Amino acid sequence: MAELEDIRYLVGPGGALTGRLRVPGDKSISHRSIMLAALAEGETRISGFLEGADALATLAAFRRMGVEIEGPEAGRVRVRGVGLHGLEAPDAVLDMGNSGTSMRLLAGLLAGQRFATTLVGDASLTRRPMRRVTEPLARMGARIETSETGTAPLRITPVETLTGIDYALPVASAQIKSSLLLAGLFAEGETCVTEPAPTRDHTERMLSAFGYRLRRDGARVCLSGGGRLQGCELVVPADISSAAFFLVGASIAPGSDLVLEGVGINPTRIGVINILRAMGGDIELRDERMAGGEPVADIRVRHAPLHGIEIPRDQVPLAIDEFPALFIAAACAEGETRLGGAEELRVKESDRIQVMADGLATLGIEAEPLPDGIRIRGGALGSNLGRAPIQAHGDHRIAMSFAIAALRAAGPVEIHDCANVETSFPGFPRLAASAGLQIEEQQLA
Repeated sequence: MAELEDIRYLVGPGGALTGRLRVPGDKSISHRSIMLAALAEGETRISGFLEGADALATLAAFRRMGVEIEGPEAGRVRVRGVGLHGLEAPDAVLDMGNSGTSMRLLAGLLAGQRFATTLVGDASLTRRPMRRVTEPLARMGARIETSETGTAPLRITPVETLTGIDYALPVASAQIKSSLLLAGLFAEGETCVTEPAPTRDHTERMLSAFGYRLRRDGARVCLSGGGRLQGCELVVPADISSAAFFLVGASIAPGSDLVLEGVGINPTRIGVINILRAMGGDIELRDERMAGGEPVADIRVRHAPLHGIEIPRDQVPLAIDEFPALFIAAACAEGETRLGGAEELRVKESDRIQVMADGLATLGIEAEPLPDGIRIRGGALGSNLGRAPIQAHGDHRIAMSFAIAALRAAGPVEIHDCANVETSFPGFPRLAASAGLQIEEQQLA
């Protein structure tokens, strides 16, 4: 995949976030909607689909495997499913771009196919660990070859059959759980996965929406292979991971009063709300309802003085993608915030613990990286102008988090390597500017 050109954000200091806005569709749900719709029998109509590069990589992969897909157009997609065994061998490698979700989930889904495939990605994705998925899949009989260091490309060779396993996850990971369940669709017998802590359950909810039977018992979920998926109507809610930047921004910026419309509030994803409330955040859920099998609400957030906390361990898997934004909240809070049990942050699109600590230090905030977390002492944010610019390291969540930090900075904030924001939040600068952020996007030669 061609590397994206460098994009720089220059964000003016101060201001408030006000009004009403809707962030793009949920990325995790968008991925899964295409995957299961492709394997279903009959037609599936999807609305609210995220038209970001990550979700589009998943969509493109299934087109290359013979699935007829119309759209996306204004978030609407129509998929004519081919059934569990109707995929065709692609004529080339499948490029997952920057999407770890695509690669890890497809590893499980493709392990049971009758054709060989190779999954590749960009430089960032190629550094991310894949053995945490390929090793349990190998226990099911899958043949997946990684690089010597356990990273992509993934070369998947067809096998005669997969066999269901009973697997206890060593770490809380929705991607590993989902990959094994997708492989279980093609396996003989029952596949069971037990989690050490709750993780997002979008795969389980969506399997049920497509009529596939599964059994849940506390932290354990099981399904048997050989069933059928039936096409349906799906609504993708607004992504709480994208909403998180505005939840933090409105919380830290005096005068803010913002409503975020139709945001998914799945209980396995609301750690960012729980943590901000524990820090003193003023967050109200309005018009709670169901959409496409997922709970959603309009969220009103107003400025409130925040204070540092010890982040509860049970909230870590519920907010794992939102911690870069939450670190900005901690930097603006009174006192110290401490996070532990979050070593997973070191193997995301970047080492989010170290990269955030470096950026906060550039803004004058005391941030001590820990092996499995960080300690942040809140204070007055400076400006990085006149110093080295903040480097996002191609990590979309790092870039957006420091953009929001400018609301409380003493001067302009300059952030480099922001091009991958388009993978998860297309149009972020425009939407953020409409709410009051003084952000300018610049394309560098």
